[in-house]
Parts: sequence; C-alpha cells; structure tokens
Amino acid sequence: MSDKLLTLSGVHTHIGAYHILHGVDLEVPRGQLTMLLGRNGAGKTTTLRTIMGLWHPSKGTVHFNGHDISAAETPHIASQGIAYVPENMGIFSDLTVKENMVLAARSVSRAEQIDSTRLQWIFSLFPAVEKFWNHPAGKLSGGQKQMLAVARAIVEPRQLLIVDEPSKGLAPAIINNMINAFAQLKNTGTTILLMEQNISFAKRLGDHVAVMDDGRVVHAGTMKALADDEGLQRALLGLAI
Repeated sequence: MSDKLLTLSGVHTHIGAYHILHGVDLEVPRGQLTMLLGRNGAGKTTTLRTIMGLWHPSKGTVHFNGHDISAAETPHIASQGIAYVPENMGIFSDLTVKENMVLAARSVSRAEQIDSTRLQWIFSLFPAVEKFWNHPAGKLSGGQKQMLAVARAIVEPRQLLIVDEPSKGLAPAIINNMINAFAQLKNTGTTILLMEQNISFAKRLGDHVAVMDDGRVVHAGTMKALADDEGLQRALLGLAI
C-alpha cells in the first residue's frame, strides 16, 4: 500500500471563465498531518473543493487510496472515507446538535446507534457538543459551531479529514482546544489535510507542508524545515513564523 493516501497530479481547475488552478501537484502522506499554506487567493480552497468533487479538474488527476476520483461526484468521494469541513462549517442551523451528528453518521438513523465509546471521545475533545446536545446548532457561538463541524466530520472513523481554516475567527483558548483535538486525531492514525492562515497553528501541528501561490504548489517538504528557515518563510509567505 502506497504511503501517499492522496495525490494530485498536474491538476487544473476552471470556475466558469476563470482558470484558478494551474497544474497543482500535491501529495498527502498516509497517517500524517499535511498543512496547506499560502497567501489569500493562492488557490487553496479551490484545491480542497476540487478534491471533494465540488469542482472537477479540467486537466490532471486526483487519486485517493490508489483510485482515480477525478471525475467522481461528491457523495461517492465522501463514501470512500473522506470528510470535509468547509470554511463556512456546513452545519444545519435549524437542527439540534444531536440531529447534526446523526446526519453526519452514515451508518445510523438515531443518536442511540452512534458508537458510544467514540461519542464519549468526541465529547472529551469538544465538551460544547455534549453541553448543547439538544440545542439548535444555529444558537451556538462561532467557536462552538466550529467544534460541531469537526465533531460531525469525525463521528465515524474516516481515512482522510480535510479542513478549511479551522482556527479562523476563533479565540486563542478555542484554538488551543482545536490544536489538541487535531493532535489526538493524528495519534489515531487519521490522515489530515488542513488549510490554515494561522501560522502558529500550522507550526504546532504540521508534519508536512505544501505552500501554494498563483494556483500552484511552489514548495513542499516537512513543516519543521519550513519553520526553521526564516528566509524561506519570507520568500514563500511574505512573513516569518
């Protein structure tokens, strides 16, 4: 079995008349956390949405676990064991926290059927999910909604977790909670692709890193190597971490 769970090769993506991705090459090692960094407008979110089949590449291929998913539809991609937490979190505001969790658990129809051991583990990661279990999700704070969004994504074991800016707009205490949660997820062997603007977040969690600019991956390597090289940071990101 390949040590690369996800591979993008020469991926181009057009959105209408706009050519957003210009030949993205990206490898996500199995069982590790890969950070996707880059300036605003570099193509990071488009890359994640292309992986999930929300947009299809006009050229190039996306392989997951040895299978070409370039032309697959989003429900099929999700059924292969990929969970996606978009930047807008994607929760159902009019449903309760419990109902959101049940919808995300493909194999159950009632909350009582969710694996109790896994659910208690999720509650330990995100206490707000348990505290507001029967409350409408739309009434939660921004940080609590983000916790619910990640909790939904991991309510059942996934091979790959893709998360778009989990720390955006969150208070430092909640960011630390998120970092702890993703660290624990890494320890379970879950492969994670995480797009971030919070460089401290990235430095503390990342095993590998890919930096995008102008619709391409312009650097790939270990997170430690990037964190240790201030000149490279300034050249790629315009700042030092």
